[in-house]
Amino acid sequence: MFKINRPRLASCSVLTLLLGASHCIAATQSDAQLDALVKAAIGPVMQQQNIPGVSIAITQNGQQHYFNYGVASKEDGKPVSKDTLFEIGSVSKTFATTLVAYAKVSGKLSLSDRASQIWPELRGSAFDTISVLQLSTYTAGGLPLQFPDEADHPDKMLAYFKQWKPVYAPGTHRQYSNPSLGLSGYLAAKGMGQPYDELMEKTLLPQLGLKHTFLNVPQDQMGLYAQGYSKDDKPVRVSPGALDSQAYGVKTSAADLLRYVEANLKPATLEKPLQQAIALTHSGYYTVGEMTQGLGWEFYHYPASLKTLLTGNSTEMAMQAHKVQWLKPPQPAPDTAWFNKTGSTGGFGAYVAFVPSKDIGIVILANKNYPNPERIRLAHKIMSALTE
Repeated sequence: MFKINRPRLASCSVLTLLLGASHCIAATQSDAQLDALVKAAIGPVMQQQNIPGVSIAITQNGQQHYFNYGVASKEDGKPVSKDTLFEIGSVSKTFATTLVAYAKVSGKLSLSDRASQIWPELRGSAFDTISVLQLSTYTAGGLPLQFPDEADHPDKMLAYFKQWKPVYAPGTHRQYSNPSLGLSGYLAAKGMGQPYDELMEKTLLPQLGLKHTFLNVPQDQMGLYAQGYSKDDKPVRVSPGALDSQAYGVKTSAADLLRYVEANLKPATLEKPLQQAIALTHSGYYTVGEMTQGLGWEFYHYPASLKTLLTGNSTEMAMQAHKVQWLKPPQPAPDTAWFNKTGSTGGFGAYVAFVPSKDIGIVILANKNYPNPERIRLAHKIMSALTE
């Protein structure tokens, strides 16, 4: 069912714990042992959370490994594969900020530009004093997690932004927000003079080598699009909304998302403007506790403890405002950093993490929105076993 390459030997003590083995594994870890490691980690989660299907992809030292479990749809029983399309929710934000960074290095905008400079219809609003950088880092002044229902439409978002008033002085507090980061991606596209979806589909995704990543799944790819399931196991897929493409609208496969991780691990393989853009997204702009905020990506000193990762990806971090400590000037992330991003829609859950110094990354995609802590524990367990 899977094709699994042979990675380096993982720590005997961790593998023993994961596999329930009574002895240490010597020499080279076999395909069966790697398969067993991942199965031991994901099996209980799928059972406890009633997840129909999961696709896990790992890159280590340039080798790709795929593990697929369960079904893409309970209705037709089609098995998950590395090419199954999943909604990745807020992992989409890292694509939006990569476009922001690409626009910046291409000279189409500055991160210090005010929103109303780029979108003149915002003049006379709070966005006369809010920068692209603040929008890209959730520090605009308290934009909410989501648009209010009455404003959640492309034709209504301008009126919402024009009347919105900051809760905090811009730049002082982090408030995780779809409207905030979504607007930064929208402004990047305006600065480049093309629609956002067109720039993604014709410029950024092709340059990243992503051929099965979509904002709108083409009809001839719908057979690969997994069915998502709500918490009460009802079939559901993401609905259109204001700035959906920028904030949560990407659909992709484990294979394509792993290529994206590899581009972030080794941007030198890309064309120079995109290399520079990815480096910019990896810069740290401020800290909240042990989390450093990049553009889209969040990162931690490595090795990152499970407790640190759970805190940084907690409900409290997503739902509450936090004072920020700005890094002046912004600091390039060290190679010894754990980068990550969670993402959810009503019927899907995603997690991506990578560590450049270890040349390792992981993608976990599921067709159910299950709790973030379970995703973090799963990734931390697997990554620890492969790197210690």
